[in-house]
Amino acid sequence: LICPRPPSRSYLPPQDLQSRLESHVREVFGPSVPQDWQQTLLEEKRLKHGLLARLAAELGHTVPNSRLHRLRRAGDVLGFYGRPVRDGTGIHELVPAELPPNLKIIWQQ
Repeated sequence: LICPRPPSRSYLPPQDLQSRLESHVREVFGPSVPQDWQQTLLEEKRLKHGLLARLAAELGHTVPNSRLHRLRRAGDVLGFYGRPVRDGTGIHELVPAELPPNLKIIWQQ
C-alpha cells in the first residue's frame, strides 16, 4: 500500500532573513525603532500581531501559540525565524530506511 505524505511543515530560513525582518520591524513600529532594531520591544500586542502576521504570510511559517510569550524583542523573532525546521513525520523516514527483518510497516487505507 502507498501512504500519502502529509503536507510538509519544514521551514528553511531565507538568506536575507535579517534584512527582511529589519524592514518589517521598521515599517510596523515606525520611528520608535531604536538604533539597534533587534532591541525593539514587542510590548504593544497590536503591533506584535501585525509584525508576526506579515512574517507568517511572507515566510509561510507561523509562531505557535506556545512560543508567543517568549518573543519579547525583535531579536527573539529573528532567533525563531532563523532556525530551520525539519518535518517531524518520523514514520515516513522509516520507509526508505533499511529495516531489520522482523520489522515491517504496513499502511492502512
